[in-house]
Amino acid sequence: MSHAPQPLGAPAVRREGRAKVTGAARYAAERGLPGCLYAWPVPATVPSGRVTAIRTVDALAHPGVHSVLTHDNAPRLAEPDDPILAVLQDDRVPHRGWPVALVVADSLASARAGADALHITYETTPHDVLLTENHPGLYTPEQANGGYPAVRERGDFDRAFEASPVRVDVTYTLQPLHNHPMEPHASTAHWSPAGHLTVHDSSQGATKVRDSLAAAFGIGTDRVTAVSEHVGGGFGSKGTPRPQAVLAAMAALHTGHPVELALPRRQMPALVGHRAPTVQRVRLGADADGTLTSVAQEIITHTSRVKEFVEQAAVPARVMYGSPHSRTTHRVTALDVPSPSWMRAPGEAPGMYALESAMDELAAELGVDPVELRLRNDPADEPDSGKPFSSRGLAACLREGAERFGWAGRDPAPGVRREGARLLGTGVASATYPVYASAAHASAHAAPDGTYRIAVNATDIGTGARTVLAQIAAEVLGAPLDDVAIDIGDSDLPDAPLAGGSSGTASWGWAVHKAASGLAERLAARGEPLPVEGVTVTVDTTEETAEESPYARHAFGAHFAEVAVDTRTGEVRVRRMLGVFAAGRILNSRTARSQFIGGMTMGIGMALTEGSTLDPVHGDFTECDLASYHVPVCADVAAVDAHWIEEDDPHLNPMGSKGIGEIGIVGAAAALGNAFRHATGARVRTLPLTPDRVLTHLA
Repeated sequence: MSHAPQPLGAPAVRREGRAKVTGAARYAAERGLPGCLYAWPVPATVPSGRVTAIRTVDALAHPGVHSVLTHDNAPRLAEPDDPILAVLQDDRVPHRGWPVALVVADSLASARAGADALHITYETTPHDVLLTENHPGLYTPEQANGGYPAVRERGDFDRAFEASPVRVDVTYTLQPLHNHPMEPHASTAHWSPAGHLTVHDSSQGATKVRDSLAAAFGIGTDRVTAVSEHVGGGFGSKGTPRPQAVLAAMAALHTGHPVELALPRRQMPALVGHRAPTVQRVRLGADADGTLTSVAQEIITHTSRVKEFVEQAAVPARVMYGSPHSRTTHRVTALDVPSPSWMRAPGEAPGMYALESAMDELAAELGVDPVELRLRNDPADEPDSGKPFSSRGLAACLREGAERFGWAGRDPAPGVRREGARLLGTGVASATYPVYASAAHASAHAAPDGTYRIAVNATDIGTGARTVLAQIAAEVLGAPLDDVAIDIGDSDLPDAPLAGGSSGTASWGWAVHKAASGLAERLAARGEPLPVEGVTVTVDTTEETAEESPYARHAFGAHFAEVAVDTRTGEVRVRRMLGVFAAGRILNSRTARSQFIGGMTMGIGMALTEGSTLDPVHGDFTECDLASYHVPVCADVAAVDAHWIEEDDPHLNPMGSKGIGEIGIVGAAAALGNAFRHATGARVRTLPLTPDRVLTHLA
């Protein structure tokens, strides 16, 4: 039975929610295909070198073991579109954890036991895994990630900085961070007798998985189907295909059976990417009234020897605050480390931590309120491009957040609020994230019974994409939400980009809006009942998304945080946290709030608990599982709240929306770090704020 239409923006309940909480939703490693075998990857145990021999006889003799794939017998691949997918093709070991064998068995336990029975010998070569400020291998790349120029200069920074009456020159360091989604990276692959490959993959984009597998196996995309029906989180690490999809497909081809492969949690840090460590020097020059005269942010980071990946951490400084003189640079060195990759708000999350921490330090030098300092330097046009902003809600977020948080009663003096052994402090930081949209295809179908079906190869990674896309279509069609069905997560559907860059809803929604609008027009023009097969409209948004906007388009936000620092134990606790965001039109208030709070929670982890180190001797991440890499749990989060201001921005897409998946983490760690400084008077410029580090500074 149809219900009344729900307007776009209403808190519609997620369509797949019941299926997930009851276990009916099936993930990539839960297909239960007849005759399925199970694979266990074997990682290299040296940091650099080559495999000299793999003795498989004991593994093959183990009960249940079917096959062992190595570089000697694995199917040959064409050149993949991503070098990290060229697995088991030669004897090289570019970093510790690189797959050197794959054991396939009739049970997961047998596959793991077979892997333990392998005897592998190596020839090692000298290795280097440590990023330093003066590393001899540092170079300036042509571009940072996202196609941004690695270097941008405006005016004469050196002269302006030296002439500034108030200056801040500080360096912040961030350790590697890991995505660790709840569902590990997993794939189930099988080949049909006719040579068609179907892969159920835990991915943020099935179209990209299809294309990459087709390239790797040298076959047409029409012979590959990638399915990502339900995905248990990704946070960027599933944005591009990962080795487990190729390994599962290779094993299925080799054995003639379906093969399931779920990466063991301890192997994920080496295989699925990580947020690269950064050393960030920030220099701010200002007049006595707090007006910025010069801004510089210089980034040092690492990449792997497999491929270049340059964290674009200086890019947000080109957007945030007005100043006539600016320098933003990136330098990188290739080390014997796993390839870094995308992690929620790449560039913005680490870059804004440093910039917003430096702004807090400048406020302290000036004796100016940190909120007021940001308001004084809020530009009307984007500093880097000179384009006017399509909308810029930063000032509104800061003012609204300050009012809701009770900022006006804050004593600016550090280290004066105390509850027993605990010092209390509050901090603020700004947030920004760019607006992206890519071309997508979608179809809209009307059936004679008055129902509709939308098809687009979007991916729901836990964000509620199914629900929001149905709301977009229902509003355009003027139909009850329950009358609109959604098909997503299958590369046989109309092509669509991945869920990443906070661009998914904008990209898919634009195509869905266009398809539904075309269908509504066609239905309105008909003077007769629908045929039994119904009516379908298929569209793409290639032309619309290719147009360059005359506006700078960004979402903005403001974080406010209060922390308590135990002077006996060094423990830092979040007492309360508030985020206020300006992200265009909010399409579903329920799922949007969840996304904002989820990002803020990741910011808590970045600030207080999450950190990873590379062992200089063994070349691996020492924090490689959830026992040693500490993500926030419910007890760490306490009172976290999110609000937003409504923006009417006609320069974005037909929905008037901006991405919200990532801006919640941007600036969150800086707000907490600034609150720590206010509580204690000590400035810690390395995250996370773990008790050992905190006690050193308190002493």
